[in-house]
Amino acid sequence: MVEAVAAFELKNLRDEKIAFSGTSDALVCFIKEDCPTCKEVMPVLMAMYEHFAGGIDIQIIGQTLEGNKALDKAYGPGFSILDDSALKVSFAADVETVPTLFRTDADGAVADTLIGFVRDEWQDLLQRLSAEFAQAEVDLDWQSLPQWRPGCGSLSVDPSNADRLRAEAENSPIRARKIDVGAQDDEFEFMFDQGFSDGLPLVPPTPERVLRMLEGTRRDAQEIIGVMAPNLGEVNIEKIAINAVMAGCKPQYLPVVIAAVEAICTDDFNVHGVMATTMGASPVIVVNGPIRHQIGMNMGMGALGQGNRANATIGRAVRLVIRNVGGAKPGETERSVLGNPMKFTMCFAEWEERNPWQPLHVERGFDASDSVVSVFTMTSGPTLIVDQESRSADALAGTMGQTLEGIYNPKAHFATNCLLVVVPEHVDTLMRDNYSKADLRKRIQETSSRPTRDLVGNDVSGAGLKAATAAGMSEEALNKMMPKFRTEEDIHIVVAGGEAGKFSAAFHGWVTGNIGSIPVSRKIDI
Repeated sequence: MVEAVAAFELKNLRDEKIAFSGTSDALVCFIKEDCPTCKEVMPVLMAMYEHFAGGIDIQIIGQTLEGNKALDKAYGPGFSILDDSALKVSFAADVETVPTLFRTDADGAVADTLIGFVRDEWQDLLQRLSAEFAQAEVDLDWQSLPQWRPGCGSLSVDPSNADRLRAEAENSPIRARKIDVGAQDDEFEFMFDQGFSDGLPLVPPTPERVLRMLEGTRRDAQEIIGVMAPNLGEVNIEKIAINAVMAGCKPQYLPVVIAAVEAICTDDFNVHGVMATTMGASPVIVVNGPIRHQIGMNMGMGALGQGNRANATIGRAVRLVIRNVGGAKPGETERSVLGNPMKFTMCFAEWEERNPWQPLHVERGFDASDSVVSVFTMTSGPTLIVDQESRSADALAGTMGQTLEGIYNPKAHFATNCLLVVVPEHVDTLMRDNYSKADLRKRIQETSSRPTRDLVGNDVSGAGLKAATAAGMSEEALNKMMPKFRTEEDIHIVVAGGEAGKFSAAFHGWVTGNIGSIPVSRKIDI
């Protein structure tokens, strides 16, 4: 039981600030409008106030502002109810039931505590106060009042408020509502049942694990970094940390996850469109800079596959945020006709030390010393580009161009972009002829170019330009060579993979530009 009512300052219904020192003779009562017992007690509180006001400090505290207004309108008491809708005073006073009345002495210690309404207890207290202050007894028809009424639960112990209030009182960064799991329930099955999972088991996000995860960043846990479609859920650092725990991340991965989520929350990335398309698009995350080594990311053998905790869990954490905060769930707003494995995770680091060109983040305007995450929207991949025979850069780049022409279908030109992952052995072949990234992009466009007339749908394949459109085109227009990609900038190039093996790969993009998704890069706040 509380030993003293701490000092507080609250506003009354006249918007006046009322201070309570916590060290005086006082009666402090907590009520709420939707509690029948509190309504039963209102006449007693009114009589008490009229009788003792001026001789003893009397404060009536309500737990909702609108409820306070309703009580004031219904009863017209002489006092103005104080607004504790933030519930901090109720929590500090350890109020579990309303009404609760505290009588404090001149030192602020609680001398009496009345919980609910027991007529004899309330009558006895008011009689003792009358004797103490040499006044007549309170003029109240006690027999008209019920002998006993149980109170109602205080809003400060409501599960939707209690953990937040406790965290604030303890100066903890955690504010999310805690979900209690029954002693006989399996916590892993519980998380499946609640729809938190991507289909694989999750690590339970206990307060201890979330606090440990938050140690991975200096940013405030309640900082809102964006709004995640389609549910337009506010994404703060704490929510990201919770999903990072569930994904299996280490705390040092958290800055990468935060930066990736920041990128995805932008209008340019258009996560709603990405996750809602029936084509099955998904984010692909590429990490550059010193943080790759600091957190042990894989950029070499098997970089696009399983086996590395950082790669796997960073990508998974981002997707869990999209699912659990943004609300993109398969069969609901996520409408992918087939889906793809990248919807579980796809995150890897570029092997900058094996890259003879500018690494991705430098190409995108960052300093080489910056740690950066870049997020692309891709519909499939990695699709292998197999060329073990070419010995010249032109020949190898030609193979890449011919393979990339197959994105969507060979007639789908100007339709999308790609992320080309060049492996070290192919890098070596390209560098025999001192190929630059610009050379590689130009060659891909050359070898994927086709006359416009070859891109018209026909009996062999109905895909491509509509015959009716082609019928209105001039011979010159039909003979014009059309490369696979609208611009060379639609070919994004990184280096990764094992030292042995001439198998580069490509991720196939989605709709590009303002009507689709634009790749976004963010500096990682370490």
